[in-house]
Amino acid sequence: MATVILVRHGRTTANATGVLAGRTPGVELDQVGSDQAAATGDRLAVVPVVGVVSSPLERCRQTAQFILDRQAGAPHAPVDDALTECDYGSWQGRTLEELAKEKLWATVQSQPSAVTFPGGESMAAMQARSVAAIRRHDAALEAEHGPGAVWVAVSHGDIIKSVLADALGMHLDMFQRLNVGPASVSIVHYGTGRPTVLATNTDAGDLSWLAARPTSDDAPVGGGAGHAAPPAR
Repeated sequence: MATVILVRHGRTTANATGVLAGRTPGVELDQVGSDQAAATGDRLAVVPVVGVVSSPLERCRQTAQFILDRQAGAPHAPVDDALTECDYGSWQGRTLEELAKEKLWATVQSQPSAVTFPGGESMAAMQARSVAAIRRHDAALEAEHGPGAVWVAVSHGDIIKSVLADALGMHLDMFQRLNVGPASVSIVHYGTGRPTVLATNTDAGDLSWLAARPTSDDAPVGGGAGHAAPPAR
């Protein structure tokens, strides 16, 4: 199958002030977030991606545009509602400091599979629809462009954490052990037998190796030789 680069949006005005933005319209990247997204776009410029699929929220579409602007070609660039932020219901728009005093907060931290946000979505439903969307796009782009295809999904922290948890074979209750920072890059290859997680939460490093087609879905016994060193500049 193809390989997906999972990119979280850059920092926003809400992130900077400790507010749970959720699906609130009009939440955009701040200057730090724009710089982060630009840097991620520069990292991905060496990888000819066949698609950049984005959450519909402004902060993700802005981040996706930084990536698209640095691609030599013109990748397919749809927006997919299934990659949007979790519906946090009445938690949306409140500060994290305030929410940490809610009884539900402890369950969010320790047993997210049991959480349904008041007036909103369950975390299990969030994972189910986001994983299904990633796998659907992955299969479609692999069918169109071949097994060496690489594409980008721009989404949100909890969405990407839930996708990574699925790829790692982790129960949703373990997903808070993962961290996904603003404009970070995580990479998953969906092989025929199982997913392979190639990177999580990176914000630096050469990615030119992604331009090479994968030769096998088998895991190398002993760890293998790794990727070739990046070319000298």
